[in-house]
Amino acid sequence: MNNSSTVLKEIQSLKQTWRTQNFSYTKDQQERYNELMELRKAFITFWKEEGRVWVGPSNIGKKKEEEKKEEN
Repeated sequence: MNNSSTVLKEIQSLKQTWRTQNFSYTKDQQERYNELMELRKAFITFWKEEGRVWVGPSNIGKKKEEEKKEEN
């Protein structure tokens, strides 16, 4: 069974192959890439349903801003 990390690694490997093959896939590679992308989308949809995906504004730097407000 494929898990999320192996799917992602294989997608990345295919993307690297795509670059080395002058930005084109063979028919088999294209079919495999499409299959892996569908699996990846299914994982993400599942995580969203389970509430495991952050949906909202970025929190980068927020902790620093809160510390500055507390100091003042």
